[in-house]
Parts: sequence; C-alpha cells; structure tokens
Amino acid sequence: MKKNIITIGGGTGSFVLLASLKKNYSQISAIVSMSDSGGSTGKLRKDWHVLPPGDIRQCLLALSNSNQTINKLLSYRYAKGELKGHNFGNILLSTLELVTGDFQKAIQEVSKILNINNKVIPIVLSPVNLVAVLKNKKKITSEHLICEANLGNLKSMKLEPETKANPEAILAIKKASKIIINPGGFFTSIIPIFLAKGLAEEIRKSKSKIIYICNIANNSLHIKNFTVVDYIEELEKYLGKDVINHVIYNKINQKNKTLEKYLHKGEDFVTPGDVKKYPKIKFIAQDLINYKLYKQLNGDAIKRTLVRHDGDKLAKIIKKI
Repeated sequence: MKKNIITIGGGTGSFVLLASLKKNYSQISAIVSMSDSGGSTGKLRKDWHVLPPGDIRQCLLALSNSNQTINKLLSYRYAKGELKGHNFGNILLSTLELVTGDFQKAIQEVSKILNINNKVIPIVLSPVNLVAVLKNKKKITSEHLICEANLGNLKSMKLEPETKANPEAILAIKKASKIIINPGGFFTSIIPIFLAKGLAEEIRKSKSKIIYICNIANNSLHIKNFTVVDYIEELEKYLGKDVINHVIYNKINQKNKTLEKYLHKGEDFVTPGDVKKYPKIKFIAQDLINYKLYKQLNGDAIKRTLVRHDGDKLAKIIKKI
C-alpha cells in the first residue's frame, strides 16, 4: 500500500522537510499557507493583484527533480536595480498566473519545468489577509505587519474574508496516511492554514497519523519562552483537542551552547515543558539541528531563521512512525 503523506506549513520549514521526504515517499501533497504579504511576494500582490507565490515556490523547489541550473534560476534573488529583493521564481509563478488566469495552472506549469511527481496545494484560491486580534480589541492586518508585531496580548487569529479551504486540500486529507504539521512561522505560516474553513474539521475526522514537528526556537516577538506543551495548547485552539498523535521536538544539546550566538536577539530555544499533560501523545525528542547554519542571501529583506531542522533526521523519524 502506497503512503499518502500530507505536509502542512509555509515556506522555510516546509522546504527543509519536503526536500528530505521526497527521498522516501512517492506520494506527497504539500498544503501551503496563502496569507504571505511581505518581501517579494508582498510587492507582487500589491502591484499585480496576484496570489502570494513565495511559499509555493519554496515547496516546489524542495520537491524538484530538475537540474541544479534550473533550481538555482528559480531560487535567484535580485540584489540591485528595480528588481532588488524580488525572486525570479516568484515572478515566474505570478506571470504564469496572469497568463493562464489560474494560480493552480501556474503551479502545474512550474511543476512540469521542475519535473515534480508530487503535489503542491495552496490552502485557498482567493486573496486573503491574515488578521491578529489582540485582547484589547486592536487588530493587526497583513502577515508582514504581524511578523513585526508583539503578540504577547494575542486573543485570536482569523482570515479576512473568511474563506473555504481549497477542495484539493480537503481531498488530500481524506486520502492521507500521515499528516505532518511542519515547523515554521507558527502564527504566520502554520495557524493560517487551519483558519481555512473545512480543513481542521476534515483533519479531526481523519484516521491517519497526525504528527506535529515543533519549532527549535521561539520568535522573540510572537512567542517568549514557549515550551513544546505551550505550542500544542495553542495549536489545539484551532485544530481541536486530542487530534495530534505524535510530537517531534528538538532535544537541546547542552554541549552546543555556541549555537545560541546564531539566535536573533530575544530568541530562545524551545524546552519540553510538562509533557505528562498529554499522556495520549507519543513524544519523540532528538537532536534535530542542522549544523550547516543558514546564511542570509544578498537582496533578501526578510530576517530569516538561522538555526534550522535537519530534514534527513526528521524524515528518518517520520518513516518509523
């Protein structure tokens, strides 16, 4: 029986995992967040009135079976001139959307270019904005503004307008043997997917293995001193209780304190917390860090996480579940 693997997430966290999963699985569907509004993606959304291509592009590249020249071309980011900050792959996807009049067709065309056998599925097919509602009733609208905001007073997240999940995403969940919630921007890439109407309900009905991969470090503005248990509790507000079967998290290696210098100011490593609060969940703790640390690319205006998961370590764990 073939394994239908579903991943849920945004850009960087999904890229790392998908690039390794494709070595082990032949049927992968990546369900991708569609509320990005920063950097190159934000400019294209504003100027061309297209759907956000950035996270989709990263997932496509992760699943690519094309040659390195084509992969580098779609990864290329302009460092100067009028195109400074833009990514060629983003421009290609948005142009194809304009030419075909259909974002899913644009994804299919790029999938052909990259010789992809798996699927990349946008969670929604119409423009949406991510909104953070604070306890003082203030609203922060747009993903890039939420990324820069202090969410210590957060009440809830929502999409405006309310939008149904892409039917293709619902169908993928119905056929899944494993559903993996990826690491990544927790409030800006992960939670927005569960805000699409119908998706969380479908996952709750699923009999597949539900696996959550927790972040290695906490975002200094969004989540201060969050534990693995804190992430689960927050996730359950949108996904529902008693849905997650397995949680994979990084076991902090005390001998590698030098990694702390790569954390951005105010960030901290995620600790387990009281995992006994979730006796039904199988917790898997290992050293998951990729010690080939990420370097910021020229022309990239977005501050990226430097300490990341090792995708091969994650794939090995997932294969055993």
